[in-house]
Amino acid sequence: MKVCRFPLHLAVIGGALLALSGCGRRSESADSSLTQATPSTQTAPSTQTTPSKPGWITSYEQGQQEAKAGHKLVLLDFTGSDWCGWCKLLDKEVFSKPQFKEYASKNLVLVEVDFPKMKYVSAATRAQNERLAIKYQIQAFPTIIVLNHDGQMVGELGYMQGGPDAFIAVLEKLRKG
Repeated sequence: MKVCRFPLHLAVIGGALLALSGCGRRSESADSSLTQATPSTQTAPSTQTTPSKPGWITSYEQGQQEAKAGHKLVLLDFTGSDWCGWCKLLDKEVFSKPQFKEYASKNLVLVEVDFPKMKYVSAATRAQNERLAIKYQIQAFPTIIVLNHDGQMVGELGYMQGGPDAFIAVLEKLRKG
């Protein structure tokens, strides 16, 4: 099985180079206009961020609660949704496919742990995502951490060839222990 990930250290170095050159830096006015464009933040500051994929949530705690109640696995998708090529490919080839969506609806709670460059992320979600990246020692994107319904890590995946069938086969092995 071939697993490909974008090294996190390269993303950090690239981000530092952009910051030093002044490119990609958001001004306060850009941040506020992005915040105003987000409907959920027009009336009050939001503590949650809208996930980039339908059917996913961004709250780790909510994911844990749903998994425990439904005896499901939690799939944590550590992604750079708006810049990471392998993340976009994983979404296109696996997460957006009907086979995966059907499997997920019965067996998984899907939690997006996103590190975008251009998309708005609330301060609370950003802090949660950074804590999770440290907790699970994320070194590259995409990284998929799979937890059982008790919150114990049972697997770590990345991009793999074979589409939803190959991905589901690995998840089934993890689910059955």
